[in-house]
Amino acid sequence: MDSKLQALKYDAVFLTAAAIWGFAFVAQRVGMQHVGPFTFIAVRFLLGGIFLIPILFVTSINGGTSADQPVHKSFLLGSLAAGLILFLAASFQQHGLIYTSAGKAGFITGLYVVFVPIMGIRLGYKTGPGTWVGALLAAIGLYLLSIKGAFIIDTGDLYVFVSALLWAVHVLIIARLSKKFHPIRIALLQFFVCSVAAWAAAIISETIIFDKILAALIPILYAGIMSTGIAFTLQVVAQRHAHPTHASILMSTEAVFAVLGGYLFLAETLPLRSITGCVLMLTGMIISQLNARKQVTLI
Repeated sequence: MDSKLQALKYDAVFLTAAAIWGFAFVAQRVGMQHVGPFTFIAVRFLLGGIFLIPILFVTSINGGTSADQPVHKSFLLGSLAAGLILFLAASFQQHGLIYTSAGKAGFITGLYVVFVPIMGIRLGYKTGPGTWVGALLAAIGLYLLSIKGAFIIDTGDLYVFVSALLWAVHVLIIARLSKKFHPIRIALLQFFVCSVAAWAAAIISETIIFDKILAALIPILYAGIMSTGIAFTLQVVAQRHAHPTHASILMSTEAVFAVLGGYLFLAETLPLRSITGCVLMLTGMIISQLNARKQVTLI
């Protein structure tokens, strides 16, 4: 396949994942009305892992992938690290949403688009000026899209800020793992690691009631199958072929899809400020895409 067409294909994969995450915002909010944050995370990622088991089996039977290769120690350690970081990032974000507004949380989370290239320098990733410009435009766009009033830092904001740092770490871990190992294997193991950690936290700090889980079943199913099983797996697959900073810019358009979802399904208005933010984010994505062709990664 032509390299430009292949790049566009994986850009489409990133955008699909971002769209699923963006529209999943309502599901996460509704689910939290019935169960605690750790319980929600535990069931969500358990479902995501179960969803991937038959897919891994089919890819192994077909023999066209490396799904049946021997398990390496570096794969186990890397996937364990990815799963634990995933658990911590999801937990800080979920708890932060209890104390701060959705708009501020969305903006602060999206700051990982800036953290990824900064952290990536320490890991040997070369990031060109075009990508820095794209990341900056995306961050400004996120601010316009998400912050409507005064920006005051509170406890919830700090939780979400920590989650943004952890999401950046997760992007970089997946960037390395996905180049070496089968993406569905990575996704499957990290989901189960995250779920086990969340179950342990839920047992210690929350009251788990089965009827409450059933009451939140529809949002949990969406978050577990679509947002986790499909979108996070798409991320792992596409990051085999993308610079981590470019990937983070594309995935940060999650905020754009969240606004579009509110407009389409919740009859929310789309003011000029939000439209400007969307345009800036998309501009940053395009600039990053043009610059990504010239980048070389050290992996």
